[in-house]
Amino acid sequence: MVAIRRANVVLFGLITLFGAVFFLLTVRSGRGDSALLFVVLPTVLAAALSLEPGKTTHGSVFRLTTIGLLLAAVALHEGAICVVLAAPLVYAVAHGVTLMVQAVKEAPRRPLPVLIPLPLLLVGGVEGVNPQWRVHPEQSVEVSRVVALAPEQVAAMLEAGPQPVGTRQWSLRMLGVPVPDHVHGDGLEPGDRWTFAYHGSAHGPGGDIVTEVRDAGAGRVTFAVLEDTAITGRWVGLRDATLGWHAAGAGRTEVTLRIDYRRGLDPSWYFGPLQDRLMHAGAEHLLDMLTPR
Repeated sequence: MVAIRRANVVLFGLITLFGAVFFLLTVRSGRGDSALLFVVLPTVLAAALSLEPGKTTHGSVFRLTTIGLLLAAVALHEGAICVVLAAPLVYAVAHGVTLMVQAVKEAPRRPLPVLIPLPLLLVGGVEGVNPQWRVHPEQSVEVSRVVALAPEQVAAMLEAGPQPVGTRQWSLRMLGVPVPDHVHGDGLEPGDRWTFAYHGSAHGPGGDIVTEVRDAGAGRVTFAVLEDTAITGRWVGLRDATLGWHAAGAGRTEVTLRIDYRRGLDPSWYFGPLQDRLMHAGAEHLLDMLTPR
């Protein structure tokens, strides 16, 4: 049996103290219902890992990186989805740097070939440090669906406003991405408002997305986002959306939804495709709320 070193015990104590402090803060802020999931669970996992002695260099790197990610998830609470999205990139960088350090130690007289990727890593990592150092943060997604209804029936359904649905796209379920619990508002005329309310306590995350019809025409309506206090605003900033529908023949109608948004996470080469996939899933979910499959 491998003995547990004093450093592991100290790390265990610090992690436990960290978790206890955040647990008390979470409960006092009125979010006791989510304290077990977002504080206790990652803290217990991190504490358990801290008592596991590292057997290899990469094993130690993986263990310490995982502990850091779990504690970051505790600090971010419901924003832990950002940690989940970033985790593969963090692991890749940590193990990549470890490989370079090991290679330099093994060939100290020829370090240049080993260090060539380092400048590329540094350049890719500074994106987003300054608001001006961003690559195409303005993005959009577009999804379409053909429903077995006439255009006038679709228009009547859309005018009634979105309705909450119990199921989510698989990618939203897998990552635990929140979706609206309550929806208020209807209408397709300029000035009509739709409000998407997310779950949350009086003191905790949740928030609303308030939209307003800014322009309407034959088979088309454009919404502007007036207010976005939803938890999803931590990683994406919604700007506007356009909803269109037209006859697709045989009594069917094609419905198209376009959402323009500002990516909230960098670097673009990593988070751009991820957020695009999640926004596609979110747009599909909104269509589920507006039209039957």
